[in-house]
Amino acid sequence: MSKYSVETFGHGGHPVVVIDDFHPDMPRLRRIAEPASFIKLGPYYPGLQAPADPRHLAPVGAILTDIFKSVFHVKTGVKLVQCSYSMVTTPDEDLTPIQRLPHVDTTDPGRIALLHYLSDEETGGTAFYRHRSSGAEVLQDNDFAHYKRVLESEGEPKPGYMRGSDDRFEMIGHVAARPNRALLYRSQLLHSGMIPKEFPFSDAPKQARLTINTFFQAKP
Repeated sequence: MSKYSVETFGHGGHPVVVIDDFHPDMPRLRRIAEPASFIKLGPYYPGLQAPADPRHLAPVGAILTDIFKSVFHVKTGVKLVQCSYSMVTTPDEDLTPIQRLPHVDTTDPGRIALLHYLSDEETGGTAFYRHRSSGAEVLQDNDFAHYKRVLESEGEPKPGYMRGSDDRFEMIGHVAARPNRALLYRSQLLHSGMIPKEFPFSDAPKQARLTINTFFQAKP
């Protein structure tokens, strides 16, 4: 079983799990992605996605189960919500305002994200943020409306991807991308891909920032 480490970010000490050498056959996962039919699935992700077979997680099931229990304190098990190959393909100048900001995937504290990097090279990793004026590091149902009002009052975000702290958001943590590295974190944690300035934005899986994005939901 691979070993993992736990980083804690922000005033809330939010756990982010880092697993290197995550999957025993990463080259096979890359080969499967090459002929996949990638499409734009919605207005939020700045790129293209294609379904991924979640059965590829079987060899890493034991370490995931351990992490869910010991780090995220999930005692009732999890169910799979989504599993997708993803490629960042949208250049800075084409981002919509919402894509230029840190985001959460959901306000549900029971949703856990698994991000698996498949690229050969480092591709910027993932950064985590605190909204300066509200102090928010995570978003919950009871504070989302207030956060949205404050964010809208601050005006349109600056062009381009988030690349560290600015006048609105403070970066509270960053994990670099490495081939076959995986991250796990609660989906309600404010985060953003750290996309390099000279990024090529390829839509070919061999050259792209290729990841598998999987979401789990803690059972009630």
